[in-house]
Amino acid sequence: MNVWSLVRRFSFKQILRLSGIMLMNPLLLYPTLKATRRSMAICDLHYGDAHHKNGKANAFRHALWNILICDTTFRVTKSKKKSIDWAKRITDLHEKLAPNKPVATAMDLHNNEIGRKYFLTTNIISENEVISFLKEETRKAKKISDVKTILNHKNDLVYLLEE
Repeated sequence: MNVWSLVRRFSFKQILRLSGIMLMNPLLLYPTLKATRRSMAICDLHYGDAHHKNGKANAFRHALWNILICDTTFRVTKSKKKSIDWAKRITDLHEKLAPNKPVATAMDLHNNEIGRKYFLTTNIISENEVISFLKEETRKAKKISDVKTILNHKNDLVYLLEE
């Protein structure tokens, strides 16, 4: 993932907003970038380009991304709540800065939350165990067609497209 190519697409207002968040939490920047890069590498390895679409692989990526952000920032914050709040803030901001269609945005936000819930309810285990758990959850993911159907799957990963 090339962060700079993404940042170049932002408006001045978006850059200011992102800068403000970074300046208020400088110690969380590196762990967040590290988690983001690692998430992309894992998804590339397991799913190739499929995780860039709106299918099951994308659901896996969003949940994994949030778990890894929580895990890497937890080493700094020493608080699950602070790490979860940070992951939510960053990933919600990502959805605002790189908007999709409403149903795709809702799907991403939902899958992000599933990752944070997992982090909250477990003691972080190895990366391989996280991947195995998420692969099983991805296998059971539910296909949705609109925002309302997401509400029927509060504890499940959701996706839009068959892969």
